[in-house]
Amino acid sequence: MNAMVQPRIALIAHDGRKQAMVALAQEFAALLQGCTLCATGTTGQRLQDEVGLTVERLLSGPLGGDLQIGARLAVGGLDAVIFLRDPMTAQPHEPDINALVRACDVHDVPCATNVAGARLMLRQIALQAGLG
Repeated sequence: MNAMVQPRIALIAHDGRKQAMVALAQEFAALLQGCTLCATGTTGQRLQDEVGLTVERLLSGPLGGDLQIGARLAVGGLDAVIFLRDPMTAQPHEPDINALVRACDVHDVPCATNVAGARLMLRQIALQAGLG
């Protein structure tokens, strides 16, 4: 990840992980307020309503939101992805999810898929931004 003035972060959470995303965003609210954020539909709405973040809301994951984020990532429009996946629940749009994670790997964009990884990532972003 290059040094950046305003990190561009995508936030995605499956239904069973949305509360964990809200809690994570509350924990890192000071950092996230200085970032350019995009999120899939309901996740973005909850982050706006419950944390007070400014978030560009894309489509919900099953309706193509994961693909929108993947496209943005592929053209250099994102610096990091936090995708809190629910590994215990089958997702009807699993191919889209796999494509997004693969795009992160192909384009060398950090992707955290659980809270522990997301905390590490956000702490590093804070350090790079001079906030930590």
